Amino acid sequence: MSRDSIGFTFIVSATLCVVCSILVSGAAVGLRSKQELNKEIERKKNILSVAGLIQPGDDAKNVMKIYDERVEGIIVDLDSGKVVTDDKELFPNPAEYDQKAAIDNPKLSSAIEPSKDIAGIKRRENYSWVYLIKDENGQLTQYVLPVRGKGLWSTMWGFLALQTDLTTVQGLTFYEQGETPGLGGEVDNPKWKAQWKGKEVYNKDFQPDIEVIKGTVNPESPNAEHEVDGLSGATITSRGVTHLLDFWLGDLGFKPYLEQVREKEGK
Repeated sequence: MSRDSIGFTFIVSATLCVVCSILVSGAAVGLRSKQELNKEIERKKNILSVAGLIQPGDDAKNVMKIYDERVEGIIVDLDSGKVVTDDKELFPNPAEYDQKAAIDNPKLSSAIEPSKDIAGIKRRENYSWVYLIKDENGQLTQYVLPVRGKGLWSTMWGFLALQTDLTTVQGLTFYEQGETPGLGGEVDNPKWKAQWKGKEVYNKDFQPDIEVIKGTVNPESPNAEHEVDGLSGATITSRGVTHLLDFWLGDLGFKPYLEQVREKEGK
């Protein structure tokens, strides 16, 4: 067959396509385990970061070591508030429970009535991870809760850390968001996130009471402990943060679980 013929050109092109496909597929399969490991390290890093247990730049080895020593993950039924980690029928291997994937699984999630969907997430997983943070002696010091909600342009995914009184904030972080850089994107600004430490998310009746206000918090305000400075030029993102916290701290979120903890501890 002549090298200048259409048939020869077709054969060469097809062969190159097949070879390239094999190489790309092989690379994807070969890198999958490493990608999954990096994803796991990043998740653990965010949990430790919101709890104040690591500093920016800590290496992966240190992250894994601290996580294994100081964090216990449990799975909670959001409707009942019960811990179901040991329910082998639901979770034969709890470590494999992918909470994000569960959102799109009709067997593991539920649609939210529009009137109750203040976070704008449409569906809510039935079971959620809760991360128990402990000190060097094994004493519980914090609860880290996964939270998410709609901002202006994106769904903001984050973690909220509460101290053992279940209302005082230790930290809030968003590890995935697509808000406008310099405006709503400031939810990831360390200075803004630092304001959250010490704020109170529940009132004396254990009802969600936290708000990102417009402007700056007046320290003399009687409600100052429940308020955080707004994001300049990002009213919708600020409102989104308020709404997502109201949702996840409410009856459709972690409140049933936290109420059971309060009852157990006599708070």
